[in-house]
This record gives sequence, structure tokens and C-alpha cells, in this order.
Amino acid sequence: MSARASAKRYARALFEVALEEAGPEQVGRDLASFADLVGRHAELAQVLTNPAIPAARKQGLVEQLAGRGNLVSPVKKLLGLLAHGNRLGLLALVNEAYQARLLDHLNIVRAEVATAVPLGDERRRAIERGLGGLTGRTVSMTARVDPGILGGVVARIGSTVYDGSLKRQLERMREKLAGGA
Repeated sequence: MSARASAKRYARALFEVALEEAGPEQVGRDLASFADLVGRHAELAQVLTNPAIPAARKQGLVEQLAGRGNLVSPVKKLLGLLAHGNRLGLLALVNEAYQARLLDHLNIVRAEVATAVPLGDERRRAIERGLGGLTGRTVSMTARVDPGILGGVVARIGSTVYDGSLKRQLERMREKLAGGA
């Protein structure tokens, strides 16, 4: 089984427990916090993922860190399980899968938007509303500036791209003109 598939299984199990015990949002925050801690400290990540270090030592370290962070019980249990099985290398993937499951549960979709110029707050809200209308979900949007699109907006939601850029419109005109000649 691939690492991503394993991570999705752990995330699914954690989410089901979170729904019953601790609240999925709190579990998501705690899991993200611990994953961020490990991601920010390369030495810690090396210790937790090194197969030469006994699982019992990793479990002890994880318990110590989880205790300091006041993590909710389901997250502590998951971390202990990952440490026991020498699977802490999956932590970032488990966090990613859990956060995706949480957003789906909350009916939120992530959108990446590119514009030729920085977006003002009003324009940003209008784009979020428009994308929300297309998807039927609440949109969590990240925006970046790409002067290469010349104008308009290019939005990516999952694998779907909505290309309303001036660059693409000009390409379509060129294709029509070249095809009609």
C-alpha cells in the first residue's frame, strides 16, 4: 500500500473518532499544530523518522511533546500509534488528508486564483461568491499575481480550471481567425 493510501486510512479513522469524541475542528488544529512543529524542526523530524531509533523512544518523545501541547486525546492516540509502528514519516500526509476531509465535512472548497494585478477586498469577495455559486460550497481562496495572464482571472479548484484570462481569450480569437482563413 502506498504511503498516501495509508495516510488516508489513518486520516479517515481519526476523523471518525473526532466526530464522536473531540470535535473535528479541534482535532484538525491539534494535528496541524503537531505536524507543523515537526516540519519546522529538521532534527526532530530526523529523530522521529529514523528507523534505527527504537519505536519506544519515539513514543516517549511524542508523548512528551503531545503533553506539552495539550493535544486532544484522539491526536495523542494517533501519534502514539504512528510512533509505535514506526510510521511517523506519514505525519505530513495524514495531516494533509485529514484537513481535506475536514474541509469536505464543512462544505468548504479551496480555490487558487491568479490575477494580473493584486485583488482588493471587494473584488476578492466577489470572486469567492462567484466560485461559491459554481461549486455550491463555501470557498477558501488563495490569490497570487501573475502578470502573464494580462487581465481577468484564472481559478483552480481541485483539478478544474476556470480560465477567464485575457490571455486565453486572445488565444481563442487567434485560433478562430487561423481556422477561418
